[in-house]
Amino acid sequence: MKKLLNTLYVTDPEARLVKEDDAVSVMVSDRRALHVPFHLLDSIVIFGYRGCGASLLGECAERGITISFLDGEGRFLARVEGAVSGNVLLRRAQYRLSDDKEASLAIAKRFVGAKVSNSRKVLERYRRDYPEDIDESYLAAVEALRCAQRSAVEVKTADQLRGVEGDAAHVYFSVFDRMVRVEEPSLRFAGRSRRPPRDPVNAMLSFFYSLLSRDIASACETIGLDPQIGFLHRDRPGRASLALDLMEEFRAPYVDRFVLSLVNRRQVSSGDFELREGGGVVLSDEARKRVLGLWQKKKQESITHPFLKEKMPVGLLPFIQAQLFARFLRGDMESYPAFLWR
Repeated sequence: MKKLLNTLYVTDPEARLVKEDDAVSVMVSDRRALHVPFHLLDSIVIFGYRGCGASLLGECAERGITISFLDGEGRFLARVEGAVSGNVLLRRAQYRLSDDKEASLAIAKRFVGAKVSNSRKVLERYRRDYPEDIDESYLAAVEALRCAQRSAVEVKTADQLRGVEGDAAHVYFSVFDRMVRVEEPSLRFAGRSRRPPRDPVNAMLSFFYSLLSRDIASACETIGLDPQIGFLHRDRPGRASLALDLMEEFRAPYVDRFVLSLVNRRQVSSGDFELREGGGVVLSDEARKRVLGLWQKKKQESITHPFLKEKMPVGLLPFIQAQLFARFLRGDMESYPAFLWR
């Protein structure tokens, strides 16, 4: 359990929430684990619902405190609100900015700049840890990403920005295989391939990108944002464009490093993958269950948020960034502080 940005996050599946006097109490095994006065809260997010007293629901509704319910894996289930909610104002602000080309481009630059910066830092972290593996082409890739980060700020159109983002991704993945430290040929990375992924590393990247986008879409729903109205990714029926926008910040430090760790720690092998008709490669059912367990453990690790300077579980990062973005849309912040990995 942790209170961040006036939101109480309840992540213990055994927790039960009750109203006590003028506060909400989090009970675990009939022991009060946390006690937070109502006036300090704007919302409550509950992962893995076990119990929530009716009197607490009523009190929160009267006070305008939103309660969101997610399953144990972070999928959005429902939200309980009182009669008056600020979500309609939040979404109208989101729609207005998305329709404003200049404002939309400024926001999209934040997403791309953070993606390129975080990709560069993943390469630099590997260079620091394994300097013996680094050659001139690797250093050139790092420098190219540094230049791309500057270019993302200077572009004048959305198409130019997407060009910078695409070129930076190509450079990044051109040296991605250098960070694979196993000799097994089938686990090497020959370049990014999708729809379908053509090798095990690509299969895992696509699988965990999909999981991450789902988590971020749930975060947007929880906060009251419309996950389908984006800024870098434009509207398309059935696509969670805002979730894809926010995900750009997390791809390299969150998913890419996790996939590399699975390979380099030999937590997966070539036998964990199946070749499907059409040449696509996917995780086997048994391997998928195993790596999902490791993914859940990863989400429980602690990280210090670079903007808030507070420690929190990795799994809460999508919710915090969605909340910061909502504050920016409401005018509470001058600009959106994208997640910059350190």
